[in-house]
Amino acid sequence: MSITTMPSTKAQKQKILDELKEMLARQKALVLVGVAGLKVKDISELRKKLKSIGGNLKVAKKTLVELAFKDYKLEFDKKKFKEEVALAFGFTDEVNPVKTVYQFSKSNENLKILGGYLEGQFKEAKDIIEFAKLPSREEMLARLFATAQSSIFVLNNILQRNLSILKVKS
Repeated sequence: MSITTMPSTKAQKQKILDELKEMLARQKALVLVGVAGLKVKDISELRKKLKSIGGNLKVAKKTLVELAFKDYKLEFDKKKFKEEVALAFGFTDEVNPVKTVYQFSKSNENLKILGGYLEGQFKEAKDIIEFAKLPSREEMLARLFATAQSSIFVLNNILQRNLSILKVKS
């Protein structure tokens, strides 16, 4: 079964092109993924996960993607991609969509990260994967807080020990 029914009329293609342009205008992160071999239920599952974090997944013909990208001066060479392409958009932040797609790709070998756009710059697949592996903002803050808290604890113990030594000497 096909992942998506491809548009057959000019009006349907124009509608998809308009949707892509609207999503490109709002996106904060964009991950290009190869979806060849994925089942419809897998695509639906990824779409649900992305929606839950303020994102979206759009499967479209590479020609339409190329046309939409031109309006935003984004690179897309359809000849570079052999497989069917989907666009995973993040509208609320840059990190969660990338992490969501990466986590999904770990359990679905047919989903291939092909690259993406972060802060308007194209990133290769390896860079997107490295970005996805970074700890989240919340994890970084928790680590910072734990480090600061343990440093204060150590400093407190040193000061208490020095005060007790001074009391014994006097």
